[in-house]
Amino acid sequence: MQFERFSLSDERLVEIYRSILLPRMIEEKMLVLLRQGRVTKWFSGIGQEAIAVGSTMAMRPDEWIMPMHRNLGVFTTREIPFRDLINQWQGHPDGFSKGRERSFHFGTRDYNICGMISHLGPQLSLADGAALAYKLKGEKKASLAFTGEGGTSEGEFHEALNVASVWDLPVIFIIENNGYGLSTPVNEQYRCVSLVERAKGYGMEGVQIDGNNILTVLDTVSGVRDYCIREQRPYLIECMTFRMRGHEEASGTKYVPKELFEEWGRKDPIINYEQYLIREGVLSEQQVTTIRDEFKNYIETEIQESALSHSGATTVYLSEEKELNDIYAPTPEQPLRNIDSHRTENLRFVDAIKEGLYQSMEAHDNLVLMGQDIAEYGGVFKITEGFFDKFGKGRVRNTPLCESAIVGAGLGLSLEGFKSMVEMQFADFVSVGFNQIVNNLAKIHYRWGQNADVVVRMPTGAGVGAGPFHSQSNEAWFTHVPGLKVVYPSTPEDAKGLIIAAINDPNPVMFFEHKHLYRSISGSVPSRYYETPIGKARKVRTGTDVSIITYGLGVIWAEQYADKHPDVSIDILDLRTLVPLDYKAIKETVSSTGKVLVLHEDTITGGFGGEIAAWIAQNCFEYLDAPVMRCASLDTPVPFNKQLENQFLAESRMDAVLQKLLNY
Repeated sequence: MQFERFSLSDERLVEIYRSILLPRMIEEKMLVLLRQGRVTKWFSGIGQEAIAVGSTMAMRPDEWIMPMHRNLGVFTTREIPFRDLINQWQGHPDGFSKGRERSFHFGTRDYNICGMISHLGPQLSLADGAALAYKLKGEKKASLAFTGEGGTSEGEFHEALNVASVWDLPVIFIIENNGYGLSTPVNEQYRCVSLVERAKGYGMEGVQIDGNNILTVLDTVSGVRDYCIREQRPYLIECMTFRMRGHEEASGTKYVPKELFEEWGRKDPIINYEQYLIREGVLSEQQVTTIRDEFKNYIETEIQESALSHSGATTVYLSEEKELNDIYAPTPEQPLRNIDSHRTENLRFVDAIKEGLYQSMEAHDNLVLMGQDIAEYGGVFKITEGFFDKFGKGRVRNTPLCESAIVGAGLGLSLEGFKSMVEMQFADFVSVGFNQIVNNLAKIHYRWGQNADVVVRMPTGAGVGAGPFHSQSNEAWFTHVPGLKVVYPSTPEDAKGLIIAAINDPNPVMFFEHKHLYRSISGSVPSRYYETPIGKARKVRTGTDVSIITYGLGVIWAEQYADKHPDVSIDILDLRTLVPLDYKAIKETVSSTGKVLVLHEDTITGGFGGEIAAWIAQNCFEYLDAPVMRCASLDTPVPFNKQLENQFLAESRMDAVLQKLLNY
């Protein structure tokens, strides 16, 4: 291995040696502890340390790095105390994730490290968001994200690179090509000669380097960082390396030819660099021994100060309340502007959402809107029409067809204190961004205290003859996921107040807005900037015969039915928010009538109505005079033909179900 010192001083060369040696010695100790049964799992990066260490040394401490599970050198180079890492790995309450996460699946704002999730590729999109934040703030910074050669097969890799290039973002993408994705060799992962060739397809520069040469890595990443900041462009680096252990220790290495270990053993990044320093007279054998002894003492001392000092025992103070409270970031009180507090205007549903978004853009100069065709065109429903001229391209951003990467970019923006709104052109299209929402946005605050200040707008629902892929009611997909808030207004007034509240909320909010209501209903809407509280239902009308609990278009159906049947005293409750749910209001309406119909547009099997009915049966049984009944749509996709669509919708069965309930 040939080293080029690049005019580095002896002191800097020694600093580099210390930085690359420490993670190796920690790893060696962790393998001993694993054999002793004092730790339960370990993902080894032995043989790959030069990439993590060299890359991290090339970045500024206040620049975000998105590492993987074999990048211990990122954490040690950012000088996280070893005892804190042990506490994290052992699931100790004093760890970064309070015992809720494993190994390297954590992050920390204090060290500008964003924890990975097991799906590998999503980290790249978060780096896009962090880089976009730097760009919008005019800061001379770049973000850096790691992936493996296996991760480049994921769609998120391609989406993230495409978005970074289209948006001219200062992002460094690093591929650690160690030859195997778990046991799958590269010849079963891709057919291009080298992965760096993929950079050309996205119009960006790329380079392949020796990932085991610490000086090469440091010099390359330093130069690439300067390029990314100067040119405001992304860059792809493929680092060739090899992992000397299995995917994780339980996997073993039987699938790897023995000669590969011999070949890469001769390329060991620590041994080769150490010998180079000794040959150059930068370090003596005695100095090497002294440094190793120093680190050995440090490691042993840190272990004694960690969770492992008690034979690996972990004591967790169990509190269901604390666990539930940590799902969401606290929502601060918002000082709301008093603009013409008594003035109202008659607005269509669609215009009320538009006004709420517009006033939110005025209230938050750190709010960024992202979505397909939302800029000059104003979106397919014209909700953001005119926003581009007022707020500019930086804050009103057209996106490629990369739903997953854009949601990830929204989370990356949150790392730097930005708010974002991501518009799904149709709620149906959210399925291709599902992973980022349910595994990254929803879980990140619970995992390590990072909020996800992202609103995902979801034009939803049938009734407009749009067919199976533009009409789904998919809110139940998200009510099952802890960490998300799910909002679904039915009136123009609530639509405006709830979109404002959703944007003010630091947590991820799925904001459902029914397309059929956009231009079919109007109502009086205050002109001022106001919030409708998330988590509080609305009593639409009071009755004594039967309760209808519903939301969205179901509220309109219920009101129309009540108007046509004045002989029936109907109590109508508009939930407005599905998560968190207003259980108090539900209990009140159940107790007032004793007969309950849960009405929604979604299909009946697995629809959210089942959750409401179950809660009533368990908590309000003594008030019931009849079984809780549900009225929902057919368990089919949404048909295109208007007659078939009308038959599909719950409204077509509403009278029959209500009569059965009333006559019980």
